[in-house]
Amino acid sequence: MAHKGFFNAFNDVWMLDGVRTPMVDYCGALGHISPTDLGIKAAREALARNGVNPADIGSVITGNMAPGDFDQFFLPRHIGLYAGVPQDVPAIMAQRICGTGFELFRQAGEQIEAGACDAALVVGTESMTRNPIAAFNHRTGFKLGAPVGFKDYMWEALKDPAAGINMIQTAENLAKKYGISREDVDQFASDSFAKAVAAQEAGFFDGEIVPVVTEKFEVEGLKPRGIKLQGKVTSVDRDTHPRLSPVEVLAKLKPVYEGGVQTGGNSSALVDAAAACIVTSGAYAKANGKTPAARVVAAAAVGVPPEIMGIGPAPAIRLLLERTGLQLSDIGRFEINEAQGAQTLAVGRELGLDLAKLNVNGGAIALGHPLACTGVRLTLTLARELRRSGLRYGISSACVGGGQGIALLIENPDAA
Repeated sequence: MAHKGFFNAFNDVWMLDGVRTPMVDYCGALGHISPTDLGIKAAREALARNGVNPADIGSVITGNMAPGDFDQFFLPRHIGLYAGVPQDVPAIMAQRICGTGFELFRQAGEQIEAGACDAALVVGTESMTRNPIAAFNHRTGFKLGAPVGFKDYMWEALKDPAAGINMIQTAENLAKKYGISREDVDQFASDSFAKAVAAQEAGFFDGEIVPVVTEKFEVEGLKPRGIKLQGKVTSVDRDTHPRLSPVEVLAKLKPVYEGGVQTGGNSSALVDAAAACIVTSGAYAKANGKTPAARVVAAAAVGVPPEIMGIGPAPAIRLLLERTGLQLSDIGRFEINEAQGAQTLAVGRELGLDLAKLNVNGGAIALGHPLACTGVRLTLTLARELRRSGLRYGISSACVGGGQGIALLIENPDAA
């Protein structure tokens, strides 16, 4: 059955090299840094690495989920301005929860194909640590004897009140639907950790990471801002969550729900990070002597039942394949966000996916899932992996809370 949803086919949209900060564990060395400043850091480095003049940028498209400071409303504008993009260039914040980073590429493609700009700055940034403790019902004061409404914003955001379910329960639903055992999920998680550690030790991630150091961001006419690391830390240059995690160790962890398959060890890690890419027209890349990292071929977004939201990548990927005329076997690599282990395995079983092609450098269980940053990070990693392996097509994808899926198809321009 054909799935309803958005589909975009792009004729001449290209991704130049991107960059990301290290992904650092919750309450770690990046925990005190505003997501705006993490985004500025990634944006500046993406422009510098590609040798792109900030004046060439015609649109700034950013993503950020949870407010990490009181000036979050200005995050898109501040990232653009402090990256050196001209003041007359507009900036926007897009939000599709865990699919936000992919949505940034989709919107950049639409703008470029429509002739609105020749080059877009795409930035996803997230501080999971700085998710606030918030209240929404005290503007008129605290009533005598009434409960105080402050709650953990991040924990509460995991719940979908429409379906009366939280994200971990949606994964448990998929585990039951697809016959996925606790042993299956722990093995998948252990493999994710092992692949991430191997990639890290081989230096694969070094090519996409910019070290975070203490520095100022100064632009004429604006108040200085910047990053100041704490204590004796002078540089943060590695992802911190990957560690070898044998199945027998993971098996000792208590499930979130009694009798369930999901634990803290086989679910995505909480990390802080930002990632940025430059997306351009082919004409811009050619005229300016740029070598693209990938062609952005198509994007698809679909809706699925909220109670099994994690299956979202499957119909999104199917829609991509149906509309582009490709087969699953034509895709050399997949980067599917590991929101929860059972969720990713369910997508694999639904599609009949060869898991040897999936997340070959580890996934979010090992590396982390900084919400709005994730889609940019996955697509960047995918483009680099396609070029390393000499494969032509790759798909990056994620499920989306509330019941959605989103996917991008990219092509390696150097593939034979």
